[in-house]
This record gives sequence, structure tokens and C-alpha cells, in this order.
Amino acid sequence: MTQESTMLDCERHVFQADVARLLDLMVHSIYSERDIFLRELISNAADACEKLRYEANNNPSLLREGDAFAIRITLDADAGSLAIEDNGVGMSHNDLTSALGTIANSGTRAFIERVKATEGGGAELIGQFGIGFYSAFMVADLVIVETRRAGDSEAWRWRSDGKGEFEIQPLGPENAPRHGTRVILHLNDHSKSYLDASKIEAIVNEHSSAVQTPVDLVENPAAEPRRISEGGALWTKPKADITEDQYKEFYQELAGQFDTPALTIHWRAEGRAEYTVLAFVPGSRPFDLFDPARKGRAKLYSRRVLISRDIDLLPGYLRFIRLVVDSPDLPLNVSREIVQQSQVLAAIKKGIVSRLLQELGKLSETEQDKFLTVWKNFGAALKEGLYEDPERRDVLLKMARFVSTAESEGKRSLADYVAAMRPNQTVIYYLVGEGADRIAASPQLEGFRARGVEVLLLSDPVDAFWVQSAVGYDGKPFKSVTQGAADIKTVDLLDSAKNVAETAGSVLEFMTLAKKVLETVVEDVRISDRLSESAACLVAPEFGPDLRLQQILAAHGQSGLQIKPVLEVNPAHPLVLALDRLAKSHDSNLFEDAVWLLFDEAGLLDGVQPKDASAFAARLSRVLSKAVGA
Repeated sequence: MTQESTMLDCERHVFQADVARLLDLMVHSIYSERDIFLRELISNAADACEKLRYEANNNPSLLREGDAFAIRITLDADAGSLAIEDNGVGMSHNDLTSALGTIANSGTRAFIERVKATEGGGAELIGQFGIGFYSAFMVADLVIVETRRAGDSEAWRWRSDGKGEFEIQPLGPENAPRHGTRVILHLNDHSKSYLDASKIEAIVNEHSSAVQTPVDLVENPAAEPRRISEGGALWTKPKADITEDQYKEFYQELAGQFDTPALTIHWRAEGRAEYTVLAFVPGSRPFDLFDPARKGRAKLYSRRVLISRDIDLLPGYLRFIRLVVDSPDLPLNVSREIVQQSQVLAAIKKGIVSRLLQELGKLSETEQDKFLTVWKNFGAALKEGLYEDPERRDVLLKMARFVSTAESEGKRSLADYVAAMRPNQTVIYYLVGEGADRIAASPQLEGFRARGVEVLLLSDPVDAFWVQSAVGYDGKPFKSVTQGAADIKTVDLLDSAKNVAETAGSVLEFMTLAKKVLETVVEDVRISDRLSESAACLVAPEFGPDLRLQQILAAHGQSGLQIKPVLEVNPAHPLVLALDRLAKSHDSNLFEDAVWLLFDEAGLLDGVQPKDASAFAARLSRVLSKAVGA
């Protein structure tokens, strides 16, 4: 800026070209969310109070005894103006000319280039370049700044319509603050709604409720001030000074839920990045937990000023956690692009995720009943991390809880499972399906029960995916009971149940002919180690997706990935023995119908409908007619 002239006590200045371009952008291009102007001016006012607090430590005469810092917003509908006043450090003449010039000069050109690059998305950039004050011109056609530096006798008025010039002149002591700054906005025709007290209060609650300095609202020049923000962010207070009720009230406002948080986590981190976190695990499951559009809801602050109300700080599997993060190391802007590029924010995100998982893990060990409630509500989401976050898979596996054939209430940990493994058992067995009760009735489990081998019953959709990529736990690999050979012969039977392997040779002719009949739909027909009560079951080959994963992929239009299953039969079952006799009777038509029905029955037990319902019905009718002698 250059001084153009001085007339009487009034100095007129011309904005430099870049500043003029900036103001034009402010008025015509940048803000779609104009409310942010109030956040910027309140933030500046709060900073002025903090500066005076600091200076008064070395010069106590700058403050009178009993003075309390506050920010006051005054509405004047008759004058069409809104004023934001603080009793902070204030500005001298030199401060005015430099602060309202140099702040813009230091980054205006870079700011304008960024706005052009983002096609007008400059609202998110306010703060990075120190130009927040100029956002006032989005809502005002005239801005007046009245100020006095603490400890100075002179006061000054700065005035501009944002169209190329500004002026500075002395301000009489009767109109000046004792110390501090008053910013008066004469609102333009499109911004008269900011004279509505309820709107101002809502904006302050949304964007500036965490600012350290209290905020008062004066609804008209004759009204008494009313406090609308107490000026103290809960997360900045020592944990010992915060009650459970205060945490609960803050959580309910943050999460929009009226339950009690299951876990409150509050800490301050120092190191590569400094930040404070206040996080809550909800006490109940939100209805939209599995909505594809749902994301983690994190509010991000910089020095107690809200810079993003819904930032992506958490991985998807922690989307149920509600939190606020406050870091003095971040500028007052976080666009999506800057989030991706900011190393500071990346470090903060990594630290937050690690700490949250650490606290959940600690809860799983020290307060198991409380953790079981958390796992019941959010375990299905946390298990997504087993698939999406290999780096933290071991941490998640350690806290995971399961329903199993030995524990029907979902309390089984993998550590418990491994401790209870049978002699000669070397792997962790699981079965994936729909609904734990339905899975528990699966015929594939019979041989495992006969040997006392525990099987995890996995009924969440994500289970079909994470078990494919998980290496194992405590050196024990995971193995599906519906994939490949069961490999449980080395585990002793619990009772005198007949070893099916001893009778394998007696149904050899049935096996040979059945494989020929079903050659288009099965990879193999073989004797089963896993059946002790049922006649047959379907399993997946040793390599490739198991049956449940194939069903999920087919439901999503990826049927091309399906692989032919293996039909396993129980050679000791009366039906299989009868079919072996039928194979020797040379009644090929009846044999083929019966084998196809055996295959379809095995599929039905796995929740798979016959592919050709009419053919199934016709075969069933022919076999029933033969059975009853029709």
C-alpha cells in the first residue's frame, strides 16, 4: 500500500494491486459459506486478548485489576450494522498500516493463485495466508476499525469500502475503546440476515464455541449483553477438572445421541506434532453405521477455532468414534487437497488411530464386560480393519471377540481359542455363513464336534474377506471348515464314534458313478472327514475362495469367480450306503435322480437354492413316486 495524500487528520491510502484483486475475489468469488467471516473476526479478537494477557505478564500496568477479557457482538438493525469488539491488545497507527497491509501482502499473490487453481474454492484457504480480516467484505459494503493500543493514549479509526482505498484518522477518546479493537460492519443488502440474533448465536456455537475468550451478544444498542459462549474448550481443561456429566453432555452434543458414552478418551500429544484429542465410543450403535455414505465424524480445531466440522481423520472401521482434535500446528484451513498433502496432519492421524486402538485393547483386557458391549455394537465395523489395515491387524485380532462352537455369546478371544486347542490341532478353524445359529447347524461341523475341535462361527459379511488375507494368530493359521480337506484325522475322537475312513472302500462304486453324474457341477466327489451325522456336504477346493465368499461375490454380480465345489459324503450314513447298493442295481435313472437330489440337499444346507428349480421338482417327484410304489 502507498500513501496517496493527507488531508487534515485523515490519511488516504490506495490498496496495492494484489490487495485490490483479493478484495474483488472476496466480494464476487470466494465464499459460498459466508458465515465464516464471523469465525475469522472472533478468532482475531481472541488472539488480541491472548496477546495482551501475555504482554501484561511483563507489564502489569497494561491491565486494570479485575479486568476480564471478553468479545462483544453488537447488532444494530436501524443502522444495518454488526460490530465485533474485544478488549485485547489493540493496534497503534503503525500496527494499523502494517497489519491491514502486510498481512495481506505476505500471501495475497499466493492466495489468488490458489483460488484460481481451485476454481474459486477459496473459502477453505482463508487463514493460511493471514487474510481472514478481509472476509468481512463478503458481507459488508463498509468496514470501520476503531482501536487503541494498550498503554497508548492515541486511538485510531480505519475505514474502507473495499473498492480500492482506505483511510486512517485519529479517534476521539470518548469514542475509542480503553484498549482493544472494534470492527464495525455496515452490512450489504445480501447480508441483512446477520442482524438476526438467533443466527449469530448459532454461528458462534458452530464455529467459535471453543474459543478461549467468552463471547457476549448485544441484540440492539439499548439491550444488555448476553453471554452466548463461556470461552473455554472442554478438551483444553485438565481431565481432573472435568466431571463425567460434563463429558457426557459434550458427547451428546457432539455425537447427536442421547446415550452415555461407552468409553471416553482424552489426551494431549507432543512430539512431531502437538495436538489434543477428546474422543468418545458411543454407548449404542447408530442406525446408519453401515450406510455406505457414512464417514468418521471428527471436528478439527486450530487453537480452539473450528477449521473443519467433518474431516477424514479416522479409517472407515473406526467411523463410529466421535472426536475433536485441536492442534496449534495447523493453519486455519484444511481443504481436501491440503489434508492429503499435509505431513503434520498425516502424523496426527496416525497417532490418533494408534492411541484409539491402544485404549480399546486396554479396555478389552481390564473391563471385559464393558468391552463386550462395545464389540457387540461395533465389532462388525472393527473387523473391517482386519481386511483394510494390515499394519494394525495383530492389534485388532488381539481384541476381537467371536461366537464359536464352544461359546455362543460372542465372548471368545483368539487367545482363549488357542489355549483350548486339542492335541495335534495346528490351525484355527472357522466357518463363514449367515447367522451364527444357522452356521452352528451346518453339517460341516459334525466331525469337528466329534473330536472336540472348536470352530469360530463368523456371520458378518466382512468375515468372508478378512480371513482370506489374515496370516493367522499366535503362529496358528486360519482355515475354513468348508474349504479343502478337513485334516482332522490326527485329532482323537471324543467318544467311540465310528471312524468313517474305515468304511471308505464299501462305497467305491457309488463314488465313481456319482462323480460321473455330477461332473458338470462338482470338481470331485470324495469321502469326508468332517461328517459324522449328515449324508453329504459341499466344500470349496483347497485353493480359491470358500463357498461363502463365492456367494457374496455372486450376489454382487461377480459370478464369473465361482469355482465348482467338492461333494463330500459320509460313507457310514444309511443313505449313502443305500445309494451304493442302488449303483450296483443298474437302475441308472433312479440313481442319477437320487445323486442330483443329494447334491441339491447339500447345497440347501448351505443356503444355496437349486439352480434349476423345475428339474429339482421333477427329480423329487420321480424319486418319491418310486419310493411309495406309485
